[in-house]
Amino acid sequence: MYTNDGRIWIAKNETEQYLELSRANRHGLIAGATGTGKTTTLRVLAESFSEAGVPVFAADIKGDLTGLAEAGEDNEKVRASIEKLGMDQKGFAFKSFPCTFWDVFGEKGHPVRATISDMGPILLSNIMGLTDAQDGVLNIAFRIADDNGLLLIDMKDLRSVLQYVADNAEEITLTYGHVSRQSVGALIRSLLTLENEGADHFFGEPMLDLNDWLRIDSDGRGYINILECEKLFQKPRLYSTFMLWMLSELYELLPEVGDLEKPKMVFFFDEAHLLFDNCPNVLLEKINQVVRLIRSKGVGVYFVTQTPNDLPDSVLGQLGNRIQHGLRAYTPAEIKKVNAAADTFRSNPNFKTSEVILELGIGETLVSFIDAKGVPSVVERTHILYPPQSKDGALPASLIMQMCAYDPFAEKYDNAVDRESAFEVLEEAAIQKQKELEEEAANKQAAKEAEAAAKEAEKQRQKEEKERQKEEDRERRQRQTTLNSLKRTIVNTVGRELTRSILGILKKR
Repeated sequence: MYTNDGRIWIAKNETEQYLELSRANRHGLIAGATGTGKTTTLRVLAESFSEAGVPVFAADIKGDLTGLAEAGEDNEKVRASIEKLGMDQKGFAFKSFPCTFWDVFGEKGHPVRATISDMGPILLSNIMGLTDAQDGVLNIAFRIADDNGLLLIDMKDLRSVLQYVADNAEEITLTYGHVSRQSVGALIRSLLTLENEGADHFFGEPMLDLNDWLRIDSDGRGYINILECEKLFQKPRLYSTFMLWMLSELYELLPEVGDLEKPKMVFFFDEAHLLFDNCPNVLLEKINQVVRLIRSKGVGVYFVTQTPNDLPDSVLGQLGNRIQHGLRAYTPAEIKKVNAAADTFRSNPNFKTSEVILELGIGETLVSFIDAKGVPSVVERTHILYPPQSKDGALPASLIMQMCAYDPFAEKYDNAVDRESAFEVLEEAAIQKQKELEEEAANKQAAKEAEAAAKEAEKQRQKEEKERQKEEDRERRQRQTTLNSLKRTIVNTVGRELTRSILGILKKR
């Protein structure tokens, strides 16, 4: 519960336990066995930060954080806690909190998208675990896209550029470096694996502007941004892709501000052990970097998990604010985990921390916060945890989407935009090239047909010329025959006449 003196009222034993807002950017841990109240603590903190005017992001793994958007309901158990703590005298009231719902798949919130260009080749390469050769091809693809003004927005854009690289490998090798079709093929298969997990939902436009997570409502309360993760956590590669982009984008977005009176934003990662199970090295390195450096940008990061052992030591060492719920230990390995959890606290001489962790009931905690001097306080056992003011449990998906339809981001994010990008440009170029090839083929065919027709015409001309020549020869021979016959006739006739004349003269004598 937020108080007006810059503190969040968390719990109570003999004294009240507070988290100083000015030290909330020193990050934190909420740990405990299943059913001991971790989610309730998360909700109390999220409500309190919101009330203090601090925007919140929460990864909702189990789907039970959406109730923050509705006022809680009075019941006997909660009423008893309120009265015992004297919270009614401090203005406790059931209330709803300003929430915005997000979902990579767009089923229980506004879609969360990023572009391929914004993700960049380095993060993509690392998240897909590419070899050096494949990484080289991916970098060449991005360089070619930049040099040719090709926008890389979604998966089909990147596939198109990679196909272009494969089709023009020989020419590209001379300009950008060696490209093998085998590496391109392996890279496309890796993209297919990522796409099968739902990356086609994540990569696209309009891209999320993380400034939209820094909103304050008209009452001065910070918005609680709830990311639906029930489905997303079943897609570990896609979840890692989202986390890498978000943390990188957030780090680049925010300026250095040092310690502030209150954080600019607070992140909660529920079921954090799922985040670190089989965590890619690149994601672990990025989380380490963010946890180590982002507090100077006024951001607090809080992990919610079962035991501190779920987190890498490099991360755990950065978490100054600790809330430990009860743990159960029945085996040597479990006892070892309890002892390890106890060792993360600054010891209290009044009790043995490892023993108290096993004794804690529901709603009881061990707490240690960074004090006003920047030093972790001695661990304290609290007997009563303050109740949330919002509804306990999840809202129906239909109600969530109805609420989304009426908030200002519906028009901005809900409808995907597919503007002209690398896919369309290369597809048009391929179509144009195909047209040119078809036109060239048609011209070649036409020329071939024209040549064949010309040959046929010449052949026909030669044939006709030959026939004409034959006809002329025949006519000439016929004329010559006729002339010869005429000559013979004339000669014969003249001969007869001469003979007759000569004979007539002789007879007269």
